[in-house]
Amino acid sequence: MKKYSFISIILVLMLVIAVGCTAEKPQETPEVLESSDEFNSQILFNGSSTLAPVMASISTNFIEGFVTWDKVDASFPEKNIAIYVSAGGSGQGVKSVIDKTSDFGMVARTVKDSEKEQLPELQEFKVGIDALTLGVNPNNPILIIKDDLTKDEIVKIFSGEYKTWKDIDSSLPDKEIIVVTRDIGGGAHEVFQSKIMGDVDVKADAIQAPSMGALVTKIIENEYAIGYASFGVVNQNAGKVSTIKVDGVEATQENIINGSYIIQRPLMAIINGELTVQQQAFMDYVMSDEGMEVVESMGFVPAK
Repeated sequence: MKKYSFISIILVLMLVIAVGCTAEKPQETPEVLESSDEFNSQILFNGSSTLAPVMASISTNFIEGFVTWDKVDASFPEKNIAIYVSAGGSGQGVKSVIDKTSDFGMVARTVKDSEKEQLPELQEFKVGIDALTLGVNPNNPILIIKDDLTKDEIVKIFSGEYKTWKDIDSSLPDKEIIVVTRDIGGGAHEVFQSKIMGDVDVKADAIQAPSMGALVTKIIENEYAIGYASFGVVNQNAGKVSTIKVDGVEATQENIINGSYIIQRPLMAIINGELTVQQQAFMDYVMSDEGMEVVESMGFVPAK
């Protein structure tokens, strides 16, 4: 059996705890070192629950590959590498950088102008691209007669104007459409609202899932559910979720890259200010072929 370092186990445990208890802030959080003159052996990431597992996997590979910083660069001290990754949503990721409670924020959307005003030295590192696919249960009868929905039809489904599947097509069952979304204040919902809904609100009784994994689980469990499921998470659940085209365009890697599939979003790590030498070394690794392989292996479109 492969041996994992103590630090790697701690990293994974922190991620699990953060994903499961995003409403609670841990009592003890490693402090962000303000001085760039003293070498800080730890790096803190907080934010997007979509990007967090990717960054945790890359971090684990980095820690297990080098163990101590001097193995990364001979000019660095012989200190154990400590990289902590916690998930709390894109908005929390930005806030953590503004408040200086983490080094990097993980964001699965663009940074808002109002946020940029509080981040005068903002730097963005685009790690990958995700898309929000229209996901349904493979047993949903809509797949027999229709593999495509127009933007107008999607708005009517998610707003509640279409209440049953029969409202979409008279040959479909008179069964309630179960709409599943991410939490309304999250980054994924902001992207869906901007790209699809516009000024129309999602219906008030839509199920709000706390994570993309939970959203996909709801679709897997309910034959008559529909939700905007992350491209990466759908790929991780191949065969358990079926996707529907949007205005005739399928959510494929090619269509995401060329922009023809419109419901997409960047996956970014952000920081305010110059990177320390150790932060730069790690981000170089994230953007390397090894890092991009992890992004792709987890179902997302790598940035490079």
